[in-house]
Amino acid sequence: MEFFYAAGACSLASHIALEEAGLEFEAKRVDLFKGEQQEASFLSMNPKGRIPVLVTDRGILTENMAILLYAAMTSPSARLAPLDDPLLLARMQSFNAYLATTVHVAHAHGPRGIRWADAPASLEDMKNKVPENMSAAFQLIEDEYLEGPWVMGEEYSVADAYLFTLTRWLKSDGVDPDQFQKVKDHHNRMLERQAVQTVLSRERSNA
Repeated sequence: MEFFYAAGACSLASHIALEEAGLEFEAKRVDLFKGEQQEASFLSMNPKGRIPVLVTDRGILTENMAILLYAAMTSPSARLAPLDDPLLLARMQSFNAYLATTVHVAHAHGPRGIRWADAPASLEDMKNKVPENMSAAFQLIEDEYLEGPWVMGEEYSVADAYLFTLTRWLKSDGVDPDQFQKVKDHHNRMLERQAVQTVLSRERSNA
C-alpha cells in the first residue's frame, strides 16, 4: 500500500493507525505549501486535492474516518476499535465525526479561511474566532468525551490517534493546552507509544 500524508497535518492520525495496525505500507510525503496536492498525479488519486490518501490493492481510500476504520478492521488482532460491539463502535465513530466535522473545521478557519470567504475582513474575523471555538471544542472533549486513559475508556482505539493529532494544533491556534488536564495527560500517554514515536520520526525525517 501507499500512504500519502503531509507533515503536521490531519493525516498524522491515519499514519499512526496504519503503523499501530502493523500494516505494510510506503509513506509518501505531499508538500501542501508547494501545491503538490493539486498536481495531476495526485488529483488522479483524490480529485478533492486533500490528504490523507491510502492506495490499496482493492482501490483508493480518502478521509481520516475511512482510513482509521480500515486500519482497525484490516488488523482486528491489533484491537484498534471495538469491532465486536456495534454500540461502542458507533460511539467511537461519533467521536471521530466530531473531530472531523467540528474541531478540524474550527481549526481550519484560521489557516484555511479562504475556503469560506474572500474579503480580508471576513478572513480576519474567522481567524480571530479560532481560539474561542477550539477552546470550546476541547472543553467539551475534556468534560464529556474522555472516559478513561483513552477516548473509549480503558481500551486504546484509532480515536486516540485522531485526538492526539488535533491536540497538537492547540498552541498554534492560540489555545493553552495546559487548561485541559485530561487532554494533556492523553497527549503525553500517546507520546509513550512506540508507533507514535516511529511515525513522528518518519515524518520529521521526510520533511
